[in-house]
This record gives sequence, C-alpha cells and structure tokens, in this order.
Amino acid sequence: MTTRSTPSAALTSPGYLVPFITVTALFFIFGFITNLNMALVPYLRKLFNLPYGEAMLAESAFFLAYLVFSAPTSKLIETIGYKRTMVVSLLIQMVGCLLFVPAARLVSFPLFLSAVFVVGAGVTALQTSANPYVSILGPEESASIRLNLAQALNSIGGTIAPIIAGAFILTDLGKTATPAVIAHTVRGPYIAIAGGLLILGVAVALSHLPPIAETKAFRPAKEGDPVLSRSIWGYRHTVLGALGIFFYVGVEVGLASIAVNYFTTQGVNTAKTASFLLSLYWFGAMVGRLLGAWILTRVKAGKLLGVFGFTAAALITISMFTSGWVAIGTLVLCGFFNSVMFPNIFTLGIAGLGPMTSKGSGLIMTAIVGGAVIPFLLGKLVDFFGMLGDPAKIQHAFILPVVCYLFIAYYGLWGSKPRRTVTA
Repeated sequence: MTTRSTPSAALTSPGYLVPFITVTALFFIFGFITNLNMALVPYLRKLFNLPYGEAMLAESAFFLAYLVFSAPTSKLIETIGYKRTMVVSLLIQMVGCLLFVPAARLVSFPLFLSAVFVVGAGVTALQTSANPYVSILGPEESASIRLNLAQALNSIGGTIAPIIAGAFILTDLGKTATPAVIAHTVRGPYIAIAGGLLILGVAVALSHLPPIAETKAFRPAKEGDPVLSRSIWGYRHTVLGALGIFFYVGVEVGLASIAVNYFTTQGVNTAKTASFLLSLYWFGAMVGRLLGAWILTRVKAGKLLGVFGFTAAALITISMFTSGWVAIGTLVLCGFFNSVMFPNIFTLGIAGLGPMTSKGSGLIMTAIVGGAVIPFLLGKLVDFFGMLGDPAKIQHAFILPVVCYLFIAYYGLWGSKPRRTVTA
C-alpha cells in the first residue's frame, strides 16, 4: 500500500460518493457519544465521591467493549453485511442510553458502568463496520484522505459533546444537592440521544448502501487460498500499528477524561468553562483532520504521524512543568496533534495486506481497548502521587501520555514500514 496520496487519486470509486457521505455522518454519532461518555468521569466522581482511578472505570467499561466485541462484529459483518451491522450497532447504543434511566433512578455505580458498557458495544460495532467501509469505498491511495475526512465528522461530534455535558450533566447544583438530584441530570440527555439513535437507525436501514464484496486493493481471500492459513501476527507493521492504536486511543481518552479536573487545578473556576476548554481540545482535532486530509496529498502518512507524535509529546511535557493558561493551552493543543493519528495508524497498519486486510483491521480495532487501560493507569498514577502529598499530582502523571506519544512518533517514522506484505 502506498502511504502517500497524490492529487490524481480519486476520493471514492465511481458511484460511491453518496454512500461515503452517509457513512461519514455516522462518524459524528460515535464521536459525540464517545466524548459524552468521557464527561461522565467528573460526573461520577461527584456523584459517588470516587478517587480518580475508580472514576476512570467509566472509560474502562466503555473501551473494554472493543476487546470483547470487535471480533464478533467482524463475524457479524460477514453474516449480515456492513449496512445491517451499522443499523444493529445504532440500536444497541439506543438500548445502552436507555439503561442510564434506571441507573440514575437507583443511583447505582455498577448499573452506570453496565450502561456505559452496552453503549460501548454499540459504538464498537459501528466503528468496526464503518472504518473499513470508508477505507474500501475508493482507491487504496486515497484511503487515508477518506478516513481523515470521516474522522473530522467524529471530531465535530466530539467538540459538541463537552458543551452538551457542561450544560445538562455537569451542572452546578450546589454543595447541598443530594445524590438523587445529581443523578437525575443524566436522564434527560440520554433519553433524547436514545430517540435520535432510533430515528437514525431507521434512516440508515432505508438508505442505499451498496454491498462491497471486493475491490482490487481489498479483495477477500477465496476458499482454499493459502493466505487463509497465515497469521496476522507475522506482519510486524500491523502488530506495531495495533500497539500504536492502543497508545493513541488511550492517551487521547485519558487526557480528555482528566482534562476538566486538571483545568480546575490550574485556575478554571467552573465546570462549564472547563467543559468549553475540553470542547476546544476536540475542535482542534477536527481542524487537524481537515487540514491533515490536504497535507496528506503532499506528505507521506508516516512522516506526518511522526512529526505530530513528537510535537504532542513536547506539548504535554511543557504542560507538566508549567501552570495556569500555559499548562491548559498546551494540553488543549494536543487535540490538534492527535487529529491524524487514528486514520494514519490504521491505514499504515493495513498497508499491503490485500486479502488479509480484514484480519489486520480486526486486530487494530481490538487494540482500541487501550482506551480502557491507559486512562485507568493514568487515574491510578494521579491517586499515587496524591497519596504522596504531591499538589501537582495530575501533571506528574502526564509522564504516561508522553511515553504514548513517543511510541506513536516511532511508529510513524520507523515502525510502520512493512517488512512483509501479502502478494497473493
């Protein structure tokens, strides 16, 4: 697979522009819901008076679904196709959103985590079906551009989510508010989201999304093909790509989950202001993805990934050793440099796999479980430094995000170069 796009490469194959637009709109949905889930961390800390590590279990429950459901979703796609899998995924998310109603009524932390897990299962199914679908809707040379554009819609949803959370979930109810009153704030937004998901599911079911059995670059293996006996673990650039996704999702989610609390330690007075600053983090990702789609017509994906990885590591290092608006601004800027990481790691990781593309995609999507592991470890680091009486406990825990970004930079510049490809 060529990792550099050229201006002559068409965005989509003939007749696939409308399906591309339709599926790209779904990226807005899982961007919005994923980031709204991140807003539950400060909400649950307040509701149940939790330490950072336990509050981060909301992220762990969500992204654990990727580990559990990525492989089954691949089988589901083979059975019922991309379109029906997308519809099923939207309905699963709807059920998960409705589970927040009894969770809030009973003020039950386990039930909150169960609702988050079900929503995560639906988002997993949507991601697992939508990402490869977008990738194979046109020439392989422009796959990174298509995925960057689709991820830009993801970022728009992510930008709006913290604002909605700040307005309806993270509301300042006063110190005397009871847990039941605090819990009640989550019910209305999730009921509304469930209704929207039902409408969208019906709309996708009635839309025309052509089945894609094969393309020149992404043909599936035929029965009896010796490729079927090969292990995906033998392709180093794919395995390292999965590890890159593990670190990328983990660091992006970890920083976003702790950002509201971090901003308040740096002088931000209200949760609404902190939520707005978090929305700027996601807005930067949207701008970066739109700009990245253009840059990729001139710069190789691996080189761009390396530069962005090193820059993000430098920014978070600055945030560690500064305070006030400098510390806040450098973290917010990481959103921009996160922008191209997922689509570029994904397309670099499946480069040259041919009929094994589905196997590579499944492995990489499973690695999104990093969103369950890294935020939890980040929260535990914060709690550890807190027990030592460290007033800058969150900043010192940022050593973990720095390590994540450095690996991503390494992957872009060196680890993504295939040593072995599928030629059959």
